[in-house]
Amino acid sequence: MSLFNSLKNDNLETWHSYTKHEFVQGLGNGKLPIASFKKYLVQDYLFLIEFARAYALGVYKSTDLTQMRKCLSSAKGILDTEMGLHIRLCESWGLSEADIVATPEDPANLAYTRYVLDTAMKGDMLDLKVALAPCAIGYGEIGAALALQEGALSAQNPYAEWIREYSSDEYQELAADAVKEIDELGALYATEARYVQLSRVFREATRLEANFWQMGLEL
Repeated sequence: MSLFNSLKNDNLETWHSYTKHEFVQGLGNGKLPIASFKKYLVQDYLFLIEFARAYALGVYKSTDLTQMRKCLSSAKGILDTEMGLHIRLCESWGLSEADIVATPEDPANLAYTRYVLDTAMKGDMLDLKVALAPCAIGYGEIGAALALQEGALSAQNPYAEWIREYSSDEYQELAADAVKEIDELGALYATEARYVQLSRVFREATRLEANFWQMGLEL
């Protein structure tokens, strides 16, 4: 079994608390309060800033040029493309860039992003990728599952665009690449003794992702 699948299966209850969260279900059936989605969008933009830092840190933590280029590409993708797309999405919901950047980070956002950065600072590339996995890979699983729900992609669902983004072939490929990278790093560095620590990192990052959804519900 791949390292990622082992981590997921050994922490399945926590994983499902994230991927099947009430917030996620609300995206699929369109019943999520608009205010909750707007709060999430703003915090997700601030979240992206810190994840760009995490990938930049990955450049330093890389052991070869291939890894360095991958992390640099991910950081640039967030800064040069994804954040611009996010701003346009926010603006379509009546949220200005000025309002977004003036918003303080929610404690749930701070807890998650700083945990990822702290894990990366103390560990190596495998630690970083495992800490990033619930976001990078989990969103792909969530998007694919929601896209299969009846009516999720209909014009009547205000969140259909979000679902299309994360169920798209492009994003599914990114998620699959993230799984592959973790498995390749695991083959090199994941000893049986170290697996316990990696599982703890994965579980905590997943728990913090679930808390991020919960944050959106708490208005």
